[in-house]
Amino acid sequence: MLKVLYSWRKMEKVELNNSIELTKSFIDVLYLTNREQMPFEVKQLFDQKKLSYRVLHIKDFSKVRDSLDLIGTVVIDAEGARCSRQGIQIIESLETKHIGVILLTDQPELPAESSSLSVSRTDLSKEETSEVFSLDELWLRINANLTYRKNDSGRTSKPESRQRQVKIIYKNKLAEQMNMAKTLVDNLAEQLRLAGLVQKDFLPSKLPNSEKLKWGTIYLPAEWVSGDIYDIVRLDEEHIGFYLADVVGHGMPAALLTIFLKQALVMRKTVENDYHIFSPSEVIKNLNVRMAAQKLSGYQFATCCYCLLNIRTLELTYARAGHPYPILLRSGRDPEQLEIRGSLLGVFEQAEFPQGTIQLQSGDKLLLYSDGADSIVGGFDERAGFRFTEEFLAAKDISISEMLDEFNSHIQNQEIEQAEIDDITMLGLEIL
Repeated sequence: MLKVLYSWRKMEKVELNNSIELTKSFIDVLYLTNREQMPFEVKQLFDQKKLSYRVLHIKDFSKVRDSLDLIGTVVIDAEGARCSRQGIQIIESLETKHIGVILLTDQPELPAESSSLSVSRTDLSKEETSEVFSLDELWLRINANLTYRKNDSGRTSKPESRQRQVKIIYKNKLAEQMNMAKTLVDNLAEQLRLAGLVQKDFLPSKLPNSEKLKWGTIYLPAEWVSGDIYDIVRLDEEHIGFYLADVVGHGMPAALLTIFLKQALVMRKTVENDYHIFSPSEVIKNLNVRMAAQKLSGYQFATCCYCLLNIRTLELTYARAGHPYPILLRSGRDPEQLEIRGSLLGVFEQAEFPQGTIQLQSGDKLLLYSDGADSIVGGFDERAGFRFTEEFLAAKDISISEMLDEFNSHIQNQEIEQAEIDDITMLGLEIL
């Protein structure tokens, strides 16, 4: 309870409510008085702060005892109220309802021209001493009571109204930020979509099918862009070079590195009117040197399998760098992995990459794939070694185009956790 002293510089007649209806609407301040006049400064304060208030004679307080739940705080301006029995009973009844009380008493010895209010730090039973404070401080007391009242009863008061306005402002700002974030996400998605289209332009636009050879591919990026890349290049009338490379990871960083790999992987060198076709071992070694020289940040590495096919003799030479082994599918035989050693690209600049050679024949199929396709092809078992999946074994005897169509359908129907999704690329060759 706050005891306040006020001056009588200005007074204004205010009609007292002999009866008051408080049962239908909440009011911020109930002003109880036994005077005929209300201090002008106090009324002006209420009006300026847009407080709802009612003025009631103190003897009529009993009429509002049943409506105390609709009152924010009470100001008592009654001569002698702080020590009268009636005043004490009113204050006690208000405090039992957790309603803050501000007690005003007069101080006639203040100068007539003073408009300040004084607050007493004594309780009801002690002799009064006071110190001067401003109307703003009175407003702080009222506002504190209203805030407490709101928190205690859950009612809407002026402070709550202001808080609601703040919440609305923050809500609007949040909505604006969400819209901005959505616009940024949409723009980023569109840029990634366009980047994916550009990346696909680096892939062969047409497969070099012929009477002897049939090619097939699956290219399924995990996101808009892929960390996989492949190519098939006719080097001369007798040789075709082809490869599949897979950058460790996926997304935009991996996609950018695939463009570097395509430019850095050199299959043939032309000198004046002559040319030299690099062997698979040379191709992989030179690619590794170029990649290691870049000193890429983020420990980015890649795998690759490169093959050189003599289309006249059907001799296939191959080399690999950390990539899954190429798979040979020959009629009447189990699938065979063409094993050859070779470390990751970009790790050791002086690494060597040996090559292997195999003689292909009519009806043979060769499959290169990235590790994202392991769920289709198979995986290593500690007891049984590498084991092909049932889906792969069931499709080993059909044409390369039918095989890849089945694999693609199976991939599309798989339920894969988001964190496990990876780029999937397969490159197949069939000798007709």
